Amino acid sequence: MAWFVGVGMVLGALLIACGIASLRTGWVPPWVRRRVTRPRLFGLGALLVGVPEVVQGPLYFQNAFGLSWEVRFLGCNVLTFAGLALLAAGQLLPPKAAAHRDGR
Repeated sequence: MAWFVGVGMVLGALLIACGIASLRTGWVPPWVRRRVTRPRLFGLGALLVGVPEVVQGPLYFQNAFGLSWEVRFLGCNVLTFAGLALLAAGQLLPPKAAAHRDGR
């Protein structure tokens, strides 16, 4: 079962890297590039999904925090579902209108 937790942590780290890239530069992975209309919102959602995946590894092995399992479970699920909602919003909301700048 430990390999399953390790794979989740690696995928969570990849989501965090994707989220940081989306927040900093507006880059999104090629397979979702056509559907994402708001890359920063998509990046925040990727961060919120990736963080609980990485945090669940030490929690599984009971190496971190003195909180009860219910609090850890609820906290990770709230972050994950909030991130999924932001990922969906980044794809479903209409694109923002570009700000008009004169150069003056």
